[in-house]
Amino acid sequence: MIVTTFASAAVLCAMALAQGVPQPYVNIDRYRHGNLAAAQDNIVQAFNYVSYAQRANDNQLGGHAARAKQLLSEANEELRLAADVANEHQDQQPPQDQQPPQ
Repeated sequence: MIVTTFASAAVLCAMALAQGVPQPYVNIDRYRHGNLAAAQDNIVQAFNYVSYAQRANDNQLGGHAARAKQLLSEANEELRLAADVANEHQDQQPPQDQQPPQ
């Protein structure tokens, strides 16, 4: 009984959390970081498919789909941060003609 109550509470918490999950979107310049932008695009597609699955299954997926959406949203943000770091490193490099000879 206690385990069932705990599991039900966990599912409800996960569903509530999923409602506040920001929808990922592509915000990386595909000309500057094509692979990172493509990865973000795949995350957006995966997030949407999980949403479709939730609707098709009347949100009866045990909270796992909601958790997957949370992780996809976090992965999307991490990719954005990776692009930001790469931008900083690229901006700090001297132009090609001003680099010291090797």
